[in-house]
Amino acid sequence: MSIALVGMPGSGKSTAGRHLAKRLGWRFVDTDALIEGRIGGTIRSYFEQEGEQAFRGVEAAVIAEVSTQERVVLATGGGAVLLVENRAALRAGCDVVYLRTSPEELSRRLRNDQQRPMLQVADPQARLRQLLAERDPLYREAAHFIIETGRPTVQALTGMILAQLELAGIVGSHGVDTPSSPRPGKA
Repeated sequence: MSIALVGMPGSGKSTAGRHLAKRLGWRFVDTDALIEGRIGGTIRSYFEQEGEQAFRGVEAAVIAEVSTQERVVLATGGGAVLLVENRAALRAGCDVVYLRTSPEELSRRLRNDQQRPMLQVADPQARLRQLLAERDPLYREAAHFIIETGRPTVQALTGMILAQLELAGIVGSHGVDTPSSPRPGKA
């Protein structure tokens, strides 16, 4: 089994994922980095040249592949949950943690980010509110766990994730990997 982190852009998926993987002794995979390797360029330029539908197709192939791997902490792109097949693949192959972050906190974290195509608009905070309203039900559908991130340190956020996984018996105490039996809704 693996762990997938889902949530809005800027919710801390990649940063917390790296720390979580290190604590567990698992491999860390960032879907955005894998996608950029496959397309041979940046997501932003691919998105602009090929369009969102083409990008989502590449993203779906990456998620289908990685979600079947064992002992991986997977950080997904913010829009990964938009496709039903991605939500199903993540939920079936991973313990999915939704890092829920307020639009105000996301805006603060992303205020200088010029790389995210969906946020290159006149009012990024309004766009984040709109995206969260659209995506929150999809994140919740994919998730086994929901963590309200607030403004913790990376170590505190990693600890919050580990605590949830420990309570569910997915990892042992102090982040030590332990075998677990599948929960309802898991393949």
